[in-house]
Amino acid sequence: MALGAFGAHSLKLALEPYQLTAFETGMRYQFYHTLALLAVAMLISVKGENVLLKYSGYFFTAGIIFFSGSLYFLSTQEILKANLMWLGPITPLGGLCFMIGWLLMVVYAVKSPLSPKGGTT
Repeated sequence: MALGAFGAHSLKLALEPYQLTAFETGMRYQFYHTLALLAVAMLISVKGENVLLKYSGYFFTAGIIFFSGSLYFLSTQEILKANLMWLGPITPLGGLCFMIGWLLMVVYAVKSPLSPKGGTT
């Protein structure tokens, strides 16, 4: 929430429109995948620990760090007075992590019984 407020107010005056768009994209994907992480945590608490869910959570976390983090730094590199263009190739790696996380969730959903842990099918 604080990052969003910072982006909406402070950065709006300091960034070019394309930089602000990149920053907002990072925030949006961080938000979506934070919700996905909450879903993973809820599924684990209801259904029990599962390797597919666990790794899905790891990939969502890595995606947030690589995708959103690199967009944050790339869009604010002029303010930070740093050349961070080397982060550019990391952004798609984060996107790949997101896709793997979702794929693992889908595989879990297809393979998983519908009843909660300890219940009968």
